Amino acid sequence: MDKVILDGYNLTLEEVINVARYKAEVEISEEAIEKVKESRKIIDEIVESERVVYGVNTGFGSLMSVSISKEDSAQLQENLIRSHASGYGNPLSEEEVRAVMLIRINSLVKGFSGIRLETVQTILDMLNKGVVPHIPEKGSVGASGDLAPLSHMVLPMLGLGRAYFKGELMSGKEAMEKAGVKTITLAAKEGLALNNGTTVLTAVGAIATYDAIQLLKLADIAGALSLEAHRGIIDAFYEKLHSIRPHKGCLATAKNIRSLTEGSTYMTHTAELRVQDAYTLRCMPQSHGANKDTIAYVKEKVEIEINSATDNPIVYPEGDIISGGNFHGEPMAQPFDFLGIGAAEIANISERRIERLVNSQLSSFPSMLVKHPGLNSGFMITQYAAAALVSENKVLAHPASVDSITSCENQEDFVSMGTIAARKARDIVSNSLRVVATEIMAACQAIDFRENEFKLGKGTQVAYDEVRKHIKFIENDNDTEMYNELETATALLKDGTLLKEVEKAVELDIQ
Repeated sequence: MDKVILDGYNLTLEEVINVARYKAEVEISEEAIEKVKESRKIIDEIVESERVVYGVNTGFGSLMSVSISKEDSAQLQENLIRSHASGYGNPLSEEEVRAVMLIRINSLVKGFSGIRLETVQTILDMLNKGVVPHIPEKGSVGASGDLAPLSHMVLPMLGLGRAYFKGELMSGKEAMEKAGVKTITLAAKEGLALNNGTTVLTAVGAIATYDAIQLLKLADIAGALSLEAHRGIIDAFYEKLHSIRPHKGCLATAKNIRSLTEGSTYMTHTAELRVQDAYTLRCMPQSHGANKDTIAYVKEKVEIEINSATDNPIVYPEGDIISGGNFHGEPMAQPFDFLGIGAAEIANISERRIERLVNSQLSSFPSMLVKHPGLNSGFMITQYAAAALVSENKVLAHPASVDSITSCENQEDFVSMGTIAARKARDIVSNSLRVVATEIMAACQAIDFRENEFKLGKGTQVAYDEVRKHIKFIENDNDTEMYNELETATALLKDGTLLKEVEKAVELDIQ
């Protein structure tokens, strides 16, 4: 967990995860500090000169024509936060909130927001000292940014709202006191600088994107295990086949499968046992590969957005103030809808491979992958549960970005729903991980019915061994609570244990 230094321009997705999930320490670069200070001077000059600038000495949204006195400019900002903190629902997870805070800091230190350095430092101190604002996940339409959830992020900075400290939910004031972080009073423009931006939808979607990248690699491991269990045909993964239709994701998937199964004696060739395999086995490069290309595109968009100024108005070093639409979530809403579709397709094909494993009419294995089907149901309901998740994913994969509802007295008359798109993508990735975990567990069960007749590949052997460290072959239902086994399998995937061990033996790519 290296220290992450923010300059507004070079934050990576991996660094977001290091801070959000693994609590790496964060600093601001000296160059960025100077940019923040210079930007603030411009706002102070505007306040003193009483030059009319949106959000500095005017109301917000459709109230932009209402003038605010110099004396009331600070109160205007606190009022903005109090009124806009109108979220609903379950709180965002700790790692999502930490990602929100990190990305917001990175946006502010670009020097286009006119915020004071001490205000940015307060967020930084909260992040490093473990104050996690309570942010309800619902309430943003993804234009004028994530106004409601970002306002909830700001409340504890003012000694308001609620926050977690060391896992305990308490008042924002108490959390700040226990962490030793001083609360602040907002100055002109600062409330708007803090709550106007795409930060929440980007944070949620960024974590989902990272997890989807891991999911893609795990899906290749699952598919390779299933392929070996069925004694699949390796010819469909030859590089020369995919080089004449050279989509990067297809080439990467075919290479991954070849690498994972290298040295396997389970694998066969065309017409050795059968002429062709079913699509879910034979077309993994095309299906998994399409999803790899999708998620590579989304990652590119994420890394643009986490290094962008999404405030309004934008304060330029030469003194220009431009009121535009950098807060609008549409550039990320569509990619996150696409992310959900890509992750859903991984679960779709994985569930069909589970069916091929448990269905004795489609395989050489006993019904439901159990020695005594009838008395024992074996893996029967694991396929049902996977099918339920796949079906739910299909509903969730309907795009949010095609919707819009007018807000703010018709001033904000086209919105992105990008935060909804990001949350849906997150849930689809989570569902799909469970389906892939189920497939890996079922494939290992199927392989055991071969009774060590053959040798697994270089990567699949590692995956199989790691699973068997934690989950034994299921003889019967008497001594098995399938839920517990599935939870164990899911944890091996979710915490990175399985992938880490496999990648020690085989390098897996998505592009």
